[in-house]
Amino acid sequence: MATNNSNANRPQPRIIRFRDAPHYLGMDRNRFNAQVRPYLKELPIGEQGIGFDRLELDAWVDDYIACNGRPARKGKNTWDARQYRASSNEVGSGISTNTSVDGAFAKALEQIASKKQSDTSQS
Repeated sequence: MATNNSNANRPQPRIIRFRDAPHYLGMDRNRFNAQVRPYLKELPIGEQGIGFDRLELDAWVDDYIACNGRPARKGKNTWDARQYRASSNEVGSGISTNTSVDGAFAKALEQIASKKQSDTSQS
């Protein structure tokens, strides 16, 4: 049997009361007062009530995510996969350190050894 929920069809209110704003953002009242409230316009509601614009709360969250969001810990598709390369094995400019270093190092050792031999043979 389907239940008829009259709140499901109602639009969200544009103004969210102070008592509900921290819950709307998923945080406690102290964190809301310290981190969010200083950046929002307070809207007076009646004699003592205070409310906040829901769109301004949403904009604060968007800004917070842009500054502090992190990619997912697991999974192939992360939110920033298109912005950053997942692997440093892609072809690009620079010097390869695998093959050329061994040969160059061996040549340098050979040159040093031959110099030392020639210096000691002259004495």
